[in-house]
Amino acid sequence: MINLGVLGSGKGSNLGAIFDAIDARKLDTRVVCVLSDNSGAFILDRARQRGVPAFHIDCAPFKTKLDGDAQARAIAILREHGADAIALAGFMRMVKPGLLQAFPHRVVNIHPALLPAFPGLEAWSQAVAYGAKVSGCTVHFVDAGMDTGPIILQKPVPVFDTDTPQVLHARIQEQEHSAYPEALQLLSQGRLKIEGRVVKIS
Repeated sequence: MINLGVLGSGKGSNLGAIFDAIDARKLDTRVVCVLSDNSGAFILDRARQRGVPAFHIDCAPFKTKLDGDAQARAIAILREHGADAIALAGFMRMVKPGLLQAFPHRVVNIHPALLPAFPGLEAWSQAVAYGAKVSGCTVHFVDAGMDTGPIILQKPVPVFDTDTPQVLHARIQEQEHSAYPEALQLLSQGRLKIEGRVVKIS
């Protein structure tokens, strides 16, 4: 069992998938709090509908990262609610060493591409523009780089010639909603071990 803190910026569809997996007894995890840099994000509503404490973190003056006073407040809230692992669920900011050091090897992210291909924003658009035949999603531990942390698992998704970025994104999200709970269950069971850049599953 892990106590999970979730950070997100948008609709929180992956948080919904986490809740669904918990309800189906496929994920032995308790979501203890949800934080967002966007006060109007639906992910906060998803949390409150489940009775999970939800908080807006004002990240000003920073536009692209969680740092400074905002990072300190986020860490304080996560610790206060007993979080021992962090899931980034559509969190559109770079997390900095302070958070990573507070939860070493316990911060995970899901990215809508088969890393190391197409890191950064709108990976599904990158895949279509590049003419990739396969994309997918990656669950990985977070390090100080952008989408560069050790990979836990990946799920492939075909890219068809007729795909628009939006159509491909929807297909990738279907796989995200199974991949994230699967990876978090491995973490909850203590089955993940990082050796260098390799994650070994026992």
